[in-house]
Amino acid sequence: MPEPDTRRIGATGRPTGNRAGGSGAVEPEALVVTHWFDSGEEGEPYSATVRSTGRRVGIHGALKPGDTFVREETIARVVPGSGPVSITTWVYGLKPGEWAVNADLIRPTGHADGPGPSHRRSTVGAEPLSRAAWSWRRWALFTAPAGPLKTRWALPAPLARIPAVIPGSLPVLAAAGVLVALVIQAAILADEGVPIAPSLVVSLLAIASGLIGAKLWSLALHPGESLVGPGWAVDGFLVVAPVAAVAALLVLGLPIGVYLDATAPGLFFAVAIGRVGCFFTGCCAGRCTSSRWGVWSSDRRVGARRIPTQLLESASGLLIGVAAAALVVGNMPAPPGAVFVGALAAYFAVRQLLLRLRAESRRYSWRRNRLVIRDRS
Repeated sequence: MPEPDTRRIGATGRPTGNRAGGSGAVEPEALVVTHWFDSGEEGEPYSATVRSTGRRVGIHGALKPGDTFVREETIARVVPGSGPVSITTWVYGLKPGEWAVNADLIRPTGHADGPGPSHRRSTVGAEPLSRAAWSWRRWALFTAPAGPLKTRWALPAPLARIPAVIPGSLPVLAAAGVLVALVIQAAILADEGVPIAPSLVVSLLAIASGLIGAKLWSLALHPGESLVGPGWAVDGFLVVAPVAAVAALLVLGLPIGVYLDATAPGLFFAVAIGRVGCFFTGCCAGRCTSSRWGVWSSDRRVGARRIPTQLLESASGLLIGVAAAALVVGNMPAPPGAVFVGALAAYFAVRQLLLRLRAESRRYSWRRNRLVIRDRS
């Protein structure tokens, strides 16, 4: 019997250890499966473990490496009263074909089906879980058939269907937000009599510099993160991009304050659009909650009712953008650049509050605990 595969997986589902088999060969096949359970009625938040087991269908004779797997994953904070909770598991290095996959839940006794002493550390026996699927129309989980699953090519496995997640929605909506921002900026600058072509060059340079700043900021927050990984920090963009823009404006001799004020409305409309992409991609997820104001969403691994931090930040960006547009178009009597500075300050204040509501806390390196899930922007 081969050794069980208990490698840890990250937020994208990619394994962090060697592939199964031990021979050095990498099988280009993977399984992606989602199960769900009810969080319980009352009690304190608790940690639960999901044990998934799989066996390749149609095996005759002795089992070989890649014919079976055992995967255990821990959900660190299940909130009773929050309703259904799903967990998506990626398993790599498997032989291609159909697989019979089952999952069991292990959780503290006091939170199995209702209230109980929060200090009890014993666990209930394995509780079989149902396969999960997602209905966009009803915005709800439902139980999927429990038949065999087919393996898939490993490379696109992270793009598999996950409850409440639309892969690729973030880059699409982020690009749409940038386009909206540039159009609004151009319209305001044209009304102010500022040349459009050199202003566009400044904006493109600022965007490129801001993206570099966002990646470097993320690397500073999370040492050891891959340079080509998914981590991006919007704080880095909002700090670096204006500095790059001011430098380019000085070189080209364009009015700095007028340009910055014209940028403010579109910039925060872009934030509003992009954060919707975060919500549907599953990054920057909020904490799990039993509050009626929670929204069922996913961090690309665990689906649950969560504080909708992405949507709250999107709404904040929209309000700041509308206020900035009203001040700029209304020719508010203020020093050039004041609207941009005020809008940026308001956004940073709101963002600091929302960061405290995220599932993954933002901490600088000297105060940060290491976390498995690294979904940020």
